[in-house]
Amino acid sequence: MDTTGLEFFTTRELVDELMRRKTFLGVVVHAGDELKDREWTGEKTFKVHFNSNLDTVQASRLLDTVADYLDRHYS
Repeated sequence: MDTTGLEFFTTRELVDELMRRKTFLGVVVHAGDELKDREWTGEKTFKVHFNSNLDTVQASRLLDTVADYLDRHYS
């Protein structure tokens, strides 16, 4: 397996790096707790991050668009 070194960083460090980048335009959604098992059981909490390249309305609109896409293609 070819590694890139990313496996040595925590989720928080990776998210922080993306949020610092002026070229990043998007939203990061990740599990609130690290996923240890292949399958999720029960209810999960997610964290959402976006930087100053998007305002709250734009980030909300982007998440709505993704949710609509997932509903149409994976329901």
